[in-house]
Amino acid sequence: LSWRNISRNLILAYQSFGVVYGDLSTSPLYVFTSTFEGKLQAHQNEEAIFGAFSLIFWTLTLIPLLKYVFIVLSADDNGEGGTFALYSLLCRHARLSLLPNQQAADEELSAYKYGPPNLVASSSLKRFLEKHKRLRTALLLVVLFGACMVIGDGVLTPAISVLSSVSGLQVTQPKLTDRAVILLACVILVGLFALQHIGTHRVAFMFAPIVIIWLITIFVLGLYNTIYWNPKILSALSPYYIVKFFRNTGKDGWVSLGGILLAITGTEAMFADLGHFTASSIRLAFAFVIYPCLVVQYMGQAAFLSKNLSSIDRSFYDSIPDKVFWPVFVIATLAAIVGSQAVITATFSIIKQCHALGCFPRVKVVHTSRHIYGQIYIPEINWILMILCLAITIGFQDTTIIGNAYGIACMTVMFVTTWLMALVIIFVWQRSIFIAAAFLLIFGSIEAFYLSAAFIKVPQGGWVPIVLSCFFMFVMYIWHYGTRRKYNFDLHNKVSLKWLLGLGPSLGIVRVPGIGLIYSELATGVPAIFSHFVTNLPAFHKVLVFVCVKSVPVPYVSPEERFLIGRICPRPYRMYRCIVRYGYKDIQRDNGDFENKLIQSIAEFIQMEAEEPRLSSSDNSSFDGRMAVISTNSIHSSSSLIVSEEENIEVITTMQSSKSSTIQSLRSVFEDENPQIRRRVRFQLPQNPSMNPSVREELMDLIQAKEAGVAYIMGHSYVKARRSSSFLKKMVIDIGYSFLRKNCRGPSVALNIPHISLIEVGMIYYV
Repeated sequence: LSWRNISRNLILAYQSFGVVYGDLSTSPLYVFTSTFEGKLQAHQNEEAIFGAFSLIFWTLTLIPLLKYVFIVLSADDNGEGGTFALYSLLCRHARLSLLPNQQAADEELSAYKYGPPNLVASSSLKRFLEKHKRLRTALLLVVLFGACMVIGDGVLTPAISVLSSVSGLQVTQPKLTDRAVILLACVILVGLFALQHIGTHRVAFMFAPIVIIWLITIFVLGLYNTIYWNPKILSALSPYYIVKFFRNTGKDGWVSLGGILLAITGTEAMFADLGHFTASSIRLAFAFVIYPCLVVQYMGQAAFLSKNLSSIDRSFYDSIPDKVFWPVFVIATLAAIVGSQAVITATFSIIKQCHALGCFPRVKVVHTSRHIYGQIYIPEINWILMILCLAITIGFQDTTIIGNAYGIACMTVMFVTTWLMALVIIFVWQRSIFIAAAFLLIFGSIEAFYLSAAFIKVPQGGWVPIVLSCFFMFVMYIWHYGTRRKYNFDLHNKVSLKWLLGLGPSLGIVRVPGIGLIYSELATGVPAIFSHFVTNLPAFHKVLVFVCVKSVPVPYVSPEERFLIGRICPRPYRMYRCIVRYGYKDIQRDNGDFENKLIQSIAEFIQMEAEEPRLSSSDNSSFDGRMAVISTNSIHSSSSLIVSEEENIEVITTMQSSKSSTIQSLRSVFEDENPQIRRRVRFQLPQNPSMNPSVREELMDLIQAKEAGVAYIMGHSYVKARRSSSFLKKMVIDIGYSFLRKNCRGPSVALNIPHISLIEVGMIYYV
């Protein structure tokens, strides 16, 4: 390892404290309190305290350290982690995706990585899963259910973290009522959600120091309490005390596991936030800082409680020496806010990824940072989370009840990850089924044991994440079902290519100057909306581009591979197809370059088609399907066109390239501070006598059409169930899906289409 890699991983490890470990590091605030609630109160003795600490120690060792740090972090998807990363790996290696026309959009993606040839056993299992669509649907439902539980985390984490930290005031202020504590917690929560729109990057520099100070604090407190109160607690590191704990407590001890599992809440963040860091940096931070600090803190609390059994209700704050109470209280509150912030940001990311899979209604995505990629804010989701969080805080008013709900949500996500990892071991890592079965048996049984104990507490608040998940799953199902039905209608009502060829290059109407961008979900064929245009309008644009925006099962698509360009009908028709590809974590930015990059891509395709015979054919029936990846990394890199820019500021310099003359205006600081300033890009043909006359003519038509203007054409669709449909289907389509479509963001807003250039065509879909 070079010094540069070591220093980079150390810097990333430092940064990860504020983003990844805020939630996990604040667990000591409520673990012992939640564990000894209920029937276990009858077993409050030194042996029970020792047994509970032994359980916490081995849980931290087996799940976060062994499972996540040593195994799961290796299952990254091009550097990205989380349940969607595992699912995308499986979609690529075993064709488990349910996304329509996926193969057409996946062509020539360098991000696809494949392993060695399949083992015989994994090949048979792979064919079995690929053959049965219901199993693939079940897999998607499991992934989405895990995603819904993450959304539940976004509601529960701020509530339990902030309420636990604020409740420490009652230790020094006994007269402070519960209502006052709840009110203060609600004020902090409202402030936390109200500040989301400014973006975490503005205060991110404070996150890591806060968590590091918090970790040092709990480590010192744990060490002090261990030495001062009961050094014998070290013997509880032996798993013998776990056996003794269950022998003495029986069923009550099993039920208490719902509190023990709160010690590992936030563990999934290590994997989910992998894309912002590296596996090595996260491993370093956890193994050498987080793990020892948490173990020592829990050890210190256990040592304190073994001699102060009456302090279990507020074990953490009671264990703090009076002289340092207020500094620790302030740090605890700040650490709770940091942990909540990380989970809220992760919730925004999960919602966006669900939308990329076609399983969530369109929402407004705001980019809160121009420099940090992936920092997003979703206003609708933010306010929904705030309302739900306040309702839970005010409704329950008890961290133990909220902890019951929180434990179910976190452990369910871990359980889903375990099952997906078992499939990844078989299909992606190409390991034996027996290795995957061993992984599933060891970690799946441990998590199932904890999950069974957590579900016992469903009546005591555990129902919250289940109800939330079912609600979001219901919304996702209705949206996915309606979207699929609408897509199938388009798929079965495509315009016949023979009909288009029979109309001739003029399409039977007047072709006027300009470019028409026709948006459709179809990656192949011509949508029915086009025939609606041709038969009802007297004129149409001279250049037509059928644009299809598709999500592919990779985290990011590089700009060089964003556009997939092809031709529809012979050259005189001037009809093209463009598939715009985005990964499930890609951000569709409104930077004003889309039109220019699209024109450049088509020009490059025209030139490439003339030079490569494989892209051209005299067979008219095969025109729709042959496509090529066109690099659009820079609008100035075109070899087919001369590109120039015009701005309201002075042209700074002129650059000469080896292939073509390019006039380039450099962006000024003034433009960076005023993003509303748009550049006007003009295209010209280079002076190249050797250029094919037909290519020159087509490029000239493209340039003239661009100068005439670009229109965006979309279908303003109304989806209704057929009269012969069942009552349930009519309820889902006519009421549920219609309600979601009316109250979500329109497709033009989601795709950043300029309203002034938008043409919408009404069309009714009977599905």
